[in-house]
Amino acid sequence: MTRIFVGNLAFSTTEQALHELFGQFGTVQSVKIVTDRDSGQSRGFAFIEMPNSDASRAINALNGKPVDGRPLRVNEAQERAERGAPRRRP
Repeated sequence: MTRIFVGNLAFSTTEQALHELFGQFGTVQSVKIVTDRDSGQSRGFAFIEMPNSDASRAINALNGKPVDGRPLRVNEAQERAERGAPRRRP
């Protein structure tokens, strides 16, 4: 299974729309638009899980494709880097 990062989303883009778009290239296991914890508004990016071969086709076909007036940034998601200890404010 490959986890795909989708960036530069319009705030109006829905998980259903992404599911349908990526579904053209194979089986979509999951779609999650990341939202702001306080407002609930989209933060402009999402993660999609697809089988490896389907994910490669989707990434190649959709990177740079305009959706809701914005060109998508689509690539394989990278593991999140370790965060250090939180900084203290004086």
